[in-house]
Parts: sequence; C-alpha cells; structure tokens
Amino acid sequence: MNLKCITTTYHNDECSTTTKEIPMRADSGIEREVINLYPQIKAQIFDGFGGAFTDSAGYVYSLMNEEQKQTMIERYFGTGADDLRYRLGRMHIDSCDFSLEHYEAMSDAGDTEMKSFSLERTAKYILPLLHDVQAYMGQAIELMITPWSPPAFMKSNKERNNGGSLLAEYKQLWAEYMCRYIKELRIAGCKITCLSLQNEPKAVQTWDSCVYTVAEERTFLKDFLYPELVRNGLDDIDIYIWDHNKERLFERACGIIDEATNHMVAGVAFHWYGGDHFEAVRLVHELFPDKKLVMSEACIEYALSDSNNHLLNAQKYAHDIIGNLNAGMTAFYDWNLILDQDGGPNHVKNYCDAPYIYDINKQSLKEQNTLKYLWHFSHFIDAGARKIGFSRYTDDIEVTALENLDGTLVMIAMNQKSEAKTIVLRVAEKEAIIVLPGKSIMTSIISK
Repeated sequence: MNLKCITTTYHNDECSTTTKEIPMRADSGIEREVINLYPQIKAQIFDGFGGAFTDSAGYVYSLMNEEQKQTMIERYFGTGADDLRYRLGRMHIDSCDFSLEHYEAMSDAGDTEMKSFSLERTAKYILPLLHDVQAYMGQAIELMITPWSPPAFMKSNKERNNGGSLLAEYKQLWAEYMCRYIKELRIAGCKITCLSLQNEPKAVQTWDSCVYTVAEERTFLKDFLYPELVRNGLDDIDIYIWDHNKERLFERACGIIDEATNHMVAGVAFHWYGGDHFEAVRLVHELFPDKKLVMSEACIEYALSDSNNHLLNAQKYAHDIIGNLNAGMTAFYDWNLILDQDGGPNHVKNYCDAPYIYDINKQSLKEQNTLKYLWHFSHFIDAGARKIGFSRYTDDIEVTALENLDGTLVMIAMNQKSEAKTIVLRVAEKEAIIVLPGKSIMTSIISK
C-alpha cells in the first residue's frame, strides 16, 4: 500500500500546502492514537461537488477580464492539481436575494397560455457564465434549479418578498410555469437534472420567498408538479423536497414521503444555517435509504459571522462536509461561485462570502481560504465514490473516509486545535504514523 498525505496550514492567513509520502508497515498492534479505516463497510454513493450560478455571480463575472475569468473557471471546473473538479451547479428560477433586482419570466396574471414568458433576464448574466464553463469543460454541467418565489400575482401577499404563500387557484399554472422554465433552459443549452420545489419553504424573508406547510408542499408535489412534469415528458427530472435547514429535515421528509409520493421524490435537499443537526441527516438516511441527501446551499453570512476570521470560516465548511458525509450526504453545492468585495451584489444587502471574491474597484481576483478547504474534498473525492467505515480515537480530530471507483481510499482529517495530533492510520493490517499539525486539514490517499 502507498500513502500520500496532503496538508494545508495557515499562519497569519498565509496558506501553506505540503505533500508527503509516508511508508506503511505491518500492523504493530498499537492501541493508542489509532484511526481505523474499514473499506469493507460501505455506505452511500457520493455524486460530487458544485456551486451556484446566480445572477450576482454572473454579473461580477461579466466585469472580469478574460484572464481572470479563465483562472476562476479552471480552478472550479478543471482537473489540474490545484483544481476543485466541480461537476454540479445550482440555478435559481427567476430572481433570488443574490440577484441585482427582482425579475420574473412572466408577470401577467391574464396570460394563462404564458405567451409573454421570457428568460431574457436569466440570459443576461447567468447563461454567459454557464456557457463559458461548459465550453471549457467540453460538456454540459448537471444543474439543479430552485424557485425562491412564484410570480407575485400568484401569491397571497402579491409580492416576491416577505413570504406569502401560493394561491390555490395558481397551483396548476405554477406547475406549468416550472415545466416551461425547464424546457426553455434546456433549449438554451442547460442540462437540468434536478428540481427542488421551493427554496427555504419555512422562511419569511425580506427577499424573494414563499412559505409552504408540510401539507401544502406534499399536495403541490403530488397533485400538480409531478403530474405536470410527466405530461411534459420531464419525468427524467429528479425532484427534491424541503431545501431548507436541517433542524426540521426529518419532520418534513416524514410528512411528505409516503406510499403515494415515494416514487415522486428522488431526495431531500438541505442547508446549514440552522446548525449541525447531523443526526437529522442520519435519521432521514436510515428511514429513507433510497433517497439522496443533498447539501444544496452553504455560505458564510456576513450578518452572522466574522467576515475577517477566514480560517474559522474555512473550518466551518470542512466541519459541515465531514459531518454530513458521515451522516449520509450524497452531494454538496456551495452557494455563489463568485461575489464582489462587499459580498454582493444583493438587492436586499444580505451579503455573504464566496470562495472567490472580485474587487470591482481594484479589478483584482482574490481566493478565500474556503476554496482551499473545499479543494481538500472535491479534488480527491471522485463522483461515484462510496462512503466507508472508520473509527477514531478522539473527537479532537474530525474524520471522514471514502473509496473511489478505482479502489483508492481517501481520508480527510481536520484538526482545529492549536496542538499537533498524532495519527496511527490503520487499514487492512497495515499502519502508518502521521502527524496532523495544529489548525490544519489533511487529505490522505491510500492506493495499492
């Protein structure tokens, strides 16, 4: 067996990454400081990593020069040694908070045939970014699309913001509208493979939002959206429910997935803003083992986090990815691919961090620490990898492990403590001694 360890540390916010080959020897029978890997214990298949093609990201991208655009695209979607190897994307239906303004593909309540329907506004900033990514990759990227709000005229409060709910008389038209969106995006060269019913259906936000109760989401899925997808020949689309924080993930899954809807639901999407709740992910995985569990949105919100604590913010990503993978997560979508120096633009000033920040005034592109931490996962975990079993000697080291399709084992370990930690990595009657520095993340690759 061959072992390679790639370790990243930060000192004064300066990144240092080292690679070391470490010999593996016969198991010595050591009992302390051991982390065991058990590739014979196999769990869920992991589909990959990705980020969001938002209106804001597309706008910021449009201001960059060609060299900067190429740098960003290569780093996210390339396969080189420093690249993240993203293969998934998320896109919003009509405007969201990370849009420059409100917009809808159709706003005429009298246009029941949707003759005025147009994706002109989506095409302004989002599609050029997407098309450049696909041109670089030489293939279409798999996309999940999500609505933040139906058109204002379809809602109880007659506006895109501040929650409100979908009026009963517009449920059918809204289902038709979503199908039309998929068809038009596919014509525009988008590979739409997934659809979530509603972004954050429990949140009344000051930006684009819409509230669904459990019963309302189930009814819309069963009686309107799914039948309309089938009628339009779009039953190849995977449908995801919930798409909100994890603390009510289990209740929403139990309230929607039953004998009548089971075949309609491909999986459950969730966000991280309500805290860890890895147990909720695990409960859903155990009760519904055939459903995919997708982290569909994660970002550092400036209103809730210290935007200057870059290492802590990067560690938050690793902590969440590790916890979710161990609980059953099958894909991870980060939020905006790129934002400006303020964490926007955002039409309600809900500013956030992104792995890449572009300073519009200085015309400079900056990589945030979160990008390197994401790289420790996305570069080394292949699409189709399978989560495997492990055990660890201390909670001070956060660990997850997967097996790639070629049999390579990948273990990611993070140490948030200041003191270095020793690891005796043990697998298949072989062992190796590793030192995990303080405040570091390490990816270990074991190959035959």
